[in-house]
Amino acid sequence: MNAPHPLLARVVAVRPGETRALLWSFAYFFCLLAGYYVLRPVRDEMGLAGGIKNLPWLFTATFFVMLAVVPIYGALVARLPRQRFIPLVYHFFVANILIFWLLLTQNIAIAATAQVFFVWISVFNLFAVSVFWSFMADLYGSEQGKRLFGFIAAGGSAGALLGPAIATTLAVPIGRANLLLIAALLLEGAVLCAMRLETAAAAFKAERDARAAAQPPQAALGGSWLAGVVMILRSPYLAGIATWVALLSLAGTFLYFQQAEIVRALTDDPNKRTAIFARIDLAVSLLTIVVQFLATGKLIKRFGAGPATAFLPFIFALGFIALWATPMLWVVIAFQALQRAANFAISNPAREVLFTVVGREEKYKAKNVIDNVVFRGSDAIFGWAFHALRGAGLELGAISLATVPVTAAWLALALALGRMHEKRAASTLPASVK
Repeated sequence: MNAPHPLLARVVAVRPGETRALLWSFAYFFCLLAGYYVLRPVRDEMGLAGGIKNLPWLFTATFFVMLAVVPIYGALVARLPRQRFIPLVYHFFVANILIFWLLLTQNIAIAATAQVFFVWISVFNLFAVSVFWSFMADLYGSEQGKRLFGFIAAGGSAGALLGPAIATTLAVPIGRANLLLIAALLLEGAVLCAMRLETAAAAFKAERDARAAAQPPQAALGGSWLAGVVMILRSPYLAGIATWVALLSLAGTFLYFQQAEIVRALTDDPNKRTAIFARIDLAVSLLTIVVQFLATGKLIKRFGAGPATAFLPFIFALGFIALWATPMLWVVIAFQALQRAANFAISNPAREVLFTVVGREEKYKAKNVIDNVVFRGSDAIFGWAFHALRGAGLELGAISLATVPVTAAWLALALALGRMHEKRAASTLPASVK
């Protein structure tokens, strides 16, 4: 097999036969997150348009929409092979984007459209990214994930750098609605990359597992979408990952609501607010991509998935302590940048490694429930919790201090999951594929 390019080999521990699949994975995530980050500041601005007091309702609506959509997604996974359902999911989202573009440009029910768009993109984000990482966990083994997922995640960070740069530059000149067309093109690029990845992955899969090479393309999984829920209830390992995600939602939701209050006070212009959110995303992406290219793969390989997933709750603990001591605008912005960089660059790739030691059905069904239902359900619950705390008169500093013990428990859980992952990985042959 061809040796990897020397320059690429300096950045990531890629082995012969993995290069093409690795680069297509990088490009796939690049296009996917570039499209999302063009849309994200539009969503955040639309969330503010209806008032901060309505954000908990939007989070709750997102959860119930997720509950309705998960069975449909589960049915697709059960009945269609991966090569068909992945492009189908993304083409469906592109069609949705074009409908929203038409409604916004024609000024049709703008208030209702804004609320529906906020809910829709919250669903889109989790489903689109969950499908991507399920695909990655399906293609790469545990050992490969430790070496390669950091670099692949950096592709997403590069896209997350381009997306807000586009939104920052064009939100005011062309208007927020026309940003949706750019996002649709980028998402179609992600579909193209996913199709090329299927072909490129065959080479290293054949080398890694002779049994997989002798089999035809992956068949449909079969079964009901409820199987994912049952898997989580029966598996302490999957239940632990679900709890980790719920605690991430708690910390992230509290910080998101604080950010919303700050930006709301700055300006009433929707295009300017879109640009502000895009600038925040741009700052986060710059920090994230530097860390991912230079350190993520090395850190996960050196310390393991547990300590890497524990890094995010550690950052949250420090950030909430800082907010308790100094509840000011610049602290919130710095905190947001650091936690999102830690999440995207280190803890999220490490969390995806945790799924490389579970069965293929768990990678798609249980993971989908965790990434979507658990996460968005937690968003709804903790959105109302934050609203109740603020309504009770608690200030930012008090809420931040009360959250610190939760981050400590979250950190301990991450370390425990890392130990469980290592035991599972050690119990399987290096060449086996779940």
